[in-house]
Amino acid sequence: ESDAGEYTCVCGDKQSTASLAVYALPVVFKEELKNEEVTEGAAVTLRCELSKAAPVQWKIGSKVLKASGKYQMSQSGTTAELVIHDLDVKDA
Repeated sequence: ESDAGEYTCVCGDKQSTASLAVYALPVVFKEELKNEEVTEGAAVTLRCELSKAAPVQWKIGSKVLKASGKYQMSQSGTTAELVIHDLDVKDA
């Protein structure tokens, strides 16, 4: 999108100008989350991959998760990860 704007070709005292519009493609999941079965007390990493880098938000049900000792969130380029530590049955 940052490439949008007015472009001009100049040759001597002549010039031609055109406007360029760039439309952003929507973000889609290239790799979706996978179901996991993990033993109580262990840790699990949930991972997804997007078609392009974009901010993500992690939720359990409708509750938005915040980084803490239990929840560790990271994002590198198009890959987003959530690590849940010290799993409890109520984390299912």
